[in-house]
Amino acid sequence: MFDSPMPASGETVNDQSNKTPHAARTLTPPRVQYCTQCVYPGVAATPLTFDEKGVCTGCRVHEEQKNVDWERREKMFRALVDETRAASGRNYDCVIPVSGGKDSFYQVHLIKRVYGMRPLLVTYNENNETEVGQRNIQLMKDVFDVDYINFTPSVDVLKKMNKVGLTKMGDPDMHAHIGINTVPIQVAIRYGIPLIVWGEHGFMNLGGMHSYRDMVEYTARMRKEHLCHGYDWDDFVGEEGLEENDLLWAMYPDDADIERLGVRGIFISNYFGWQQNVHSEQMQNDYAFEINPKPFDRTYKRDSNLNNVHDNGVHDYMKYVKFGYGRATDHACRDIRNGDMTRDQGIEMIRQYDHVVPGDLARWLDYVGMSRTEFEAVTDRWRDPRVWVQNEYRHWIKDNIWEHN
Repeated sequence: MFDSPMPASGETVNDQSNKTPHAARTLTPPRVQYCTQCVYPGVAATPLTFDEKGVCTGCRVHEEQKNVDWERREKMFRALVDETRAASGRNYDCVIPVSGGKDSFYQVHLIKRVYGMRPLLVTYNENNETEVGQRNIQLMKDVFDVDYINFTPSVDVLKKMNKVGLTKMGDPDMHAHIGINTVPIQVAIRYGIPLIVWGEHGFMNLGGMHSYRDMVEYTARMRKEHLCHGYDWDDFVGEEGLEENDLLWAMYPDDADIERLGVRGIFISNYFGWQQNVHSEQMQNDYAFEINPKPFDRTYKRDSNLNNVHDNGVHDYMKYVKFGYGRATDHACRDIRNGDMTRDQGIEMIRQYDHVVPGDLARWLDYVGMSRTEFEAVTDRWRDPRVWVQNEYRHWIKDNIWEHN
């Protein structure tokens, strides 16, 4: 992937636009369309399209929040809560999948403190917990006084799944996508709890896959095709010695069990909108939610994806390798849409952070037992040809958003 040693933590990859002495000797990378309002590229991990003004569907759907009758939506939610509470009897009222982040805090705050429901919190533990993430989880349990299940698969299995996820699926965190979207549903079935309360519909709020008018709910199809990128537990069987019995926690419940109980997954964002910066400030002020004590390598935000050491590192870096953008782009898009950042400021954040090789790479390589040479060879296979091209010196180059201005 690189002809010279990888940079240390915080260093940036050499400016690829200056790799060759002559522009004429450099292959031209494919032209990428970028949203004229935020900074999302047309080749993205979340599906999006552009209108005649070059504005992406994510921006257009975000704007819909201004015209939604939120008072009516709140009444719909209250009716749902009252019906659920009446039917639950002596059981829990709902399951809330949580990671311990600001959005999890907001979900529990809303359900427990505002609407007086009795939730059962469920975490899929990816194993590589951060210290701040552990403190936030403990804080959540304490301040909301809730029952809580923290599920961690075999660490040996997780190490193998990290490696298989990278080599076979281009995502070392594929096990987490599957676990987060399976374990809470299994718990709901086993405890007989029909309602699962999720936070935002990410593909809708980021890329505009759906409209706020659609009131979409969680489905098995959405889980596999989008949240798990078309993969599932059985794609791991036979890889690195993994067997079916290693993956019992990853098996989605049968349709018959879901239909018998009437399991329903709703998204809070459909009833109240979704303003992450507002949630973050409120949770810090009201409950002493902790943000990361120091900046991350690959984004300017310190309040997001705090539970896993590698979320803001190797996992996000793979998105950059594949699509040419990373978490700084995601965060800048949200801040631009919310009016907290100008588009030019967002572009500068992208220029500063998106390409940085994360400092946790050596730790992850040791965790899965992979050499850097092997890592580089594997990751280069996942580069999207709609974004990346190698010049004659075998340096990867792409079309950057700042070159459009």
